[in-house]
Amino acid sequence: MLSWEFPPKIVGGIARHVHDLALALVKQGHHVHVITCGVENLPEYESDQGIMVHRVPMNNPSTPDFLTWVLQLNLNMVEKAVELKAKGLNFHIIHAHDWLAAYAGKLLKHGWRLPLVATIHATEYGRNHGLHNDLQRYISNVEWWLGYEAWRIICCSKYMYHELQAVFQTPVDKLRIIPNGVYPEIFEVSGDLQKVRRNYVADDERMVFYVGRLVREKGLGVLVEAIPHVLRRFDKVKFIIAGRGPYEHELKERCYQLGIFQRVYFTGYIDDFTRNALYRGADVAVFPSLYEPFGIVALEAMAARVPVVVSDTGGISEIVLHGVNGLKAFTDNPLSLADNILWLLEHPDHAQQLKERAWKDVQEIYNWQKIAAETVKVYKEVYEEYLESDWRPVTGEEEGRNEAMARMVKVMDGDEVSRYREIH
Repeated sequence: MLSWEFPPKIVGGIARHVHDLALALVKQGHHVHVITCGVENLPEYESDQGIMVHRVPMNNPSTPDFLTWVLQLNLNMVEKAVELKAKGLNFHIIHAHDWLAAYAGKLLKHGWRLPLVATIHATEYGRNHGLHNDLQRYISNVEWWLGYEAWRIICCSKYMYHELQAVFQTPVDKLRIIPNGVYPEIFEVSGDLQKVRRNYVADDERMVFYVGRLVREKGLGVLVEAIPHVLRRFDKVKFIIAGRGPYEHELKERCYQLGIFQRVYFTGYIDDFTRNALYRGADVAVFPSLYEPFGIVALEAMAARVPVVVSDTGGISEIVLHGVNGLKAFTDNPLSLADNILWLLEHPDHAQQLKERAWKDVQEIYNWQKIAAETVKVYKEVYEEYLESDWRPVTGEEEGRNEAMARMVKVMDGDEVSRYREIH
């Protein structure tokens, strides 16, 4: 597997997805090597619960921009892969995650003559609601290129399935839908949870919790605009926004303008223990995304047994069934978002029913062992087609057999050739 992020380097949802999928594959008896970006003070190689993790050091010349950095990362990943192959490792599948691993995936595919599988987690077109500059157009082209080179493309939702067809004209027989999953045990937490909660919220306050990147596509501007409507009905509510991102300053400015800054706590980065403790202490988890290919954060909240409110968009809308295992607000609609938050605050019995059903769905539908088995089906399907194709490298034994057949064909007449081919 090739991925630009892997725990503890977590920027978005790819890191967690790659880790959890790899772990589930290992538990099913498969050998998984993950090649990823190096992290300061971490070893270049370690076994993470059986996942063989190779972190490539980024000791290249200083780069002028992110795109150059990505290219250098891919060169480093290829160097590491070649080194592993030289040690005698026999790989069957190359699995690249998103465009940031496309260059390495393509090079190894053609260099080793092995099939490439790609997971496209999101598109540049979708993230930006169109392509508005040369960089975005270039990234979109690389995403198309990765899909073109891949034997199969895995996407995480029906929404992404249709987006890949619309944006890249991807053939339907190349696409497979396999959802993300979650390990519920990760969100089990012990200790003085009330003490952690008191660091952020008073005992007499209700808590609405968001965790994720602070970027425009996550709909945090909608959440900020919804807060005054909630506070008119419930003045004892604190909104906890955890995470970092380029949108943070603008969000804080808007909170000042609306006069609600004292009711909003921007925590910055929080560790997993604090995140889990805040989930357990929250009355509502809210994810008002404008664009969301899947929405793994909603699954995490469901696994942590918190009632969720999400926007009715993308893949996150497929996870949450309104009034069954959560609530859905109209996308980019602060009033609708506020109404759904208020409903959960005012109807604790219904909130309890929603989170119990959500917990059941997490266990039965979004189970990583089930998801890993579906992924293995794709791997086997691809590898069997690969073995039947003319594209794979020919072994010495096969080459000798083919040459012997060619010599025999030269001295046979037409009928003999036909009978020989039927036999052999």
